[in-house]
Amino acid sequence: MPSELSDAFKSMPANLYEKQLDLNSIQELPDSHAWASLGEHPCVDSLIAESVPVIDLSDPNALTLVGDACKSWGVFQVINHGIPISILEAIEDASRNLFALPAEQKLKATRPPDGFSGFGQPRIAPFFAKQMWYEGFTVLGSPLELVSKLWPEEYCTKFWYVYTSSPSCKLKNPIICLKKTWMEMEVIPLSDLLPFFLTNLPPFCSEVTEEYDKQMKQLANKLLWLLLGSLGINKEDVEWAGPEGQLEGAHAALQLNSYPACPQPDKAMGLAEHTDSSLLTILYQGSTSGLQVVLEGSGWITVPPLPGALVVNIGDLLHILSNAAFPSVLHRAMVNNSKQRISVAYFYGPPATIPVAPIPKLVDSSHPPVYRSVTWSEFLATKAKHFNKALSLVRMPVPETDSSE
Repeated sequence: MPSELSDAFKSMPANLYEKQLDLNSIQELPDSHAWASLGEHPCVDSLIAESVPVIDLSDPNALTLVGDACKSWGVFQVINHGIPISILEAIEDASRNLFALPAEQKLKATRPPDGFSGFGQPRIAPFFAKQMWYEGFTVLGSPLELVSKLWPEEYCTKFWYVYTSSPSCKLKNPIICLKKTWMEMEVIPLSDLLPFFLTNLPPFCSEVTEEYDKQMKQLANKLLWLLLGSLGINKEDVEWAGPEGQLEGAHAALQLNSYPACPQPDKAMGLAEHTDSSLLTILYQGSTSGLQVVLEGSGWITVPPLPGALVVNIGDLLHILSNAAFPSVLHRAMVNNSKQRISVAYFYGPPATIPVAPIPKLVDSSHPPVYRSVTWSEFLATKAKHFNKALSLVRMPVPETDSSE
């Protein structure tokens, strides 16, 4: 059993890069990316009046509204969530700058076959015959690892990290750390290198992702207790939540997604249908449409981008924790032929080695436990091997009925 989130794929490595193409330069859709079918569920946007719920977190009835949305949809949008639009725009700009790098530079940060962080195709790619019109950067932990791979010489030999408001800065004045070797750091005043700094700053600033991660963690914690509160669950009901429900040790991963303009979007797939393995996922999708979710009994519904809104969807672990009260929503990303779409997903989960099981308060004789306990690391490893069968593999056996009765 993997002991850390970063070890989850050690037992199931996947080489996702043998046919990695520079999607930004392709004028015709290659056969490797041409999908014969875009899914078994129909697209019903124009056929029904229903849409993904939009919830104002300042609404006094937010708890009830969130609970209803989770039970019926497994996804909703939130406004008045407390994260400044400037933070959302900054992470979108940083992501756009990353994906604008030359293909050969992005490949320097290629995710190892058995690794978690880095650049490349999505982990679900091996389960589909065709490739997806997609590029992604996964960040687990500090973004400095990503920066060091993308700029190993041009920037890192001159400076390593910009300290302004960083909590790790112990000095009074802003500085730049100059990297001579991995073990030897030299610091000099920012003013001494200001001309160079202004013209050579990497197009990706680590502080942007660190601030985004900080803001998202606070929101994710708030949302989780709101969701559980709608089921009558309080902080004392979740043993690993901590005395104040602060979820110390909770893990999170940041996923930067790019869907370049596609010459034949009706035959291409941005990100194929899947559920998330997290407790919950918070997505910022900017202003470009593409996200679709399945509404059971209907089909694919587009989640329209709203200025400043965030999309929240239930993941597999919260589906387990809620004893199947909340469905983990099936979703995908479509592409268009006119502009690149950038989205940023924040996957929020429990400590990697803490067993997650249906909360006892939600289990009784009428509602037996649907799933056995499983850690996030174990579940990720299971999903890496079995994909959409993972939930069924941790499902409790259905009790046999007595045929003589």
